[in-house]
Amino acid sequence: MKKVFVIVLSLLAAFPGLGQAPSTGSFTLEQAIQYALQNAIRSKNAMLDQRIARAKVNETIGIGLPQISGNASVVNNPQLPRFFTTYSGPSGFLGDLSTVPGIQVGDVVAAQNFFQLKNSGNASLTVNQLIFNGSYLVGLKAASTYKDLAVKTTEQTQEDIIQQVTKAYYAVLINRERTRLFDSNIARVDSLLRNTRELNRNGFAETIDVDRVRVTLNNLRTERDKFLNLNELALQILKFQINYPADQPIDVIGDIQEIRIDTSMAQYTRDGWSYNSRPDYKVLEVNRRLQELNVKNQYAEAVPVISAFGNLGMSSQSPDIGGLFSTNSAIADDSRLGPDKWYGFSQIGVSLSVPIFTGLSRNARIQQEKLKLLQIDNGFVNLKNAIDLEISQASLSFENALRTLLSQRENQELASNVARVTKIKYEQGVGSSLEVTDAENSLREAQTNYYSALFDAMVAKVDLDKAFGRLLPSTYESNSLIQSGK
Repeated sequence: MKKVFVIVLSLLAAFPGLGQAPSTGSFTLEQAIQYALQNAIRSKNAMLDQRIARAKVNETIGIGLPQISGNASVVNNPQLPRFFTTYSGPSGFLGDLSTVPGIQVGDVVAAQNFFQLKNSGNASLTVNQLIFNGSYLVGLKAASTYKDLAVKTTEQTQEDIIQQVTKAYYAVLINRERTRLFDSNIARVDSLLRNTRELNRNGFAETIDVDRVRVTLNNLRTERDKFLNLNELALQILKFQINYPADQPIDVIGDIQEIRIDTSMAQYTRDGWSYNSRPDYKVLEVNRRLQELNVKNQYAEAVPVISAFGNLGMSSQSPDIGGLFSTNSAIADDSRLGPDKWYGFSQIGVSLSVPIFTGLSRNARIQQEKLKLLQIDNGFVNLKNAIDLEISQASLSFENALRTLLSQRENQELASNVARVTKIKYEQGVGSSLEVTDAENSLREAQTNYYSALFDAMVAKVDLDKAFGRLLPSTYESNSLIQSGK
């Protein structure tokens, strides 16, 4: 059963409905990972981050598009501010104020505001168009890079999900097989108990032999009950990893007996391999590009900003509010008369903003961003060292796990043969029940050790694939974690 993750997960991206749980509640490994990538909280949040990044790109693009705003207002001034001027004599536009006691030419006069009526209205439409802004151009690149960061972060999240779900899935398979072994061992010891009782009734076995086998059988049943609880816990862990409803039944499809581990190490070499095969390294690369843009943006803020603007509107004044909306056409457009209807106005222009002096703040900000860039460069060195160490540890762990697995597999076969022969000898009267009990205990220990070694080998292979960046859907088909053999 070849694990063709590329096809399955590409379909998942194109058809979100494929990520739903199978109607039967049973999962193959592919379905479990498929379901997790669609429903796990971390995966959902990663997808939302991608949507946020796309919206951020659109927001940045929108800044460079024409900005249009409208404004309308109606204002009532119950008490207008006074008009202040100096008295220039009877010939001035204020007329003869000689009747005012003590007034002299040159005195400040506060007259009624005859330049403004108590009620005014204004309606305008303003258009602004950015022509050139260095920070905006840098921002466009940064927005696109931010979207790329969201994609790379999603890949890193998918890798973690695949790793955790795969481990949880095979833990369930291992536990289920061990439960079957308990059932098989219980059936075999139960048969031995019946035979021993028959031998005891016929005088060929002692009562202590019967009791010894009964103790073994009781211990097996107790261990099996405990292990059933552990198996249920393993299912709960799998549900948690894929975000499956905890109160719904779940089952895994597959048999541990059909699975073999691909022991070939030919594809796990450093020849032709690069660090950017790792999702976390790709994330750091995108972060570095973002930081470089932050530095460029600090320089771009010193570049002049050029914008074009236009303003089109209408205004009116009236002694009363109702007059603002009067349609009386008898009022002429005469400079000697106050307007009782709306008159248009317009303006267009270009603005230039040049930062001349910002003190030391801009230089300090540039220095901060450059230092942050150096920190990211140091992060590359640290990450490369960590990846090298992880690859070395994962490779050694996998090789050790394979050697242990081979050894434990042989021990299990030997222990099984010893138990079989010992039972035959006991039934033929040339062996003791103690030998049979010891052989059964050795067999159970060998079985436990074998399946523990098998699970350790599976986990080591998962960790090895992760160390080489081979867990993502795009690389999973050619570097399958576990291949099934017929």
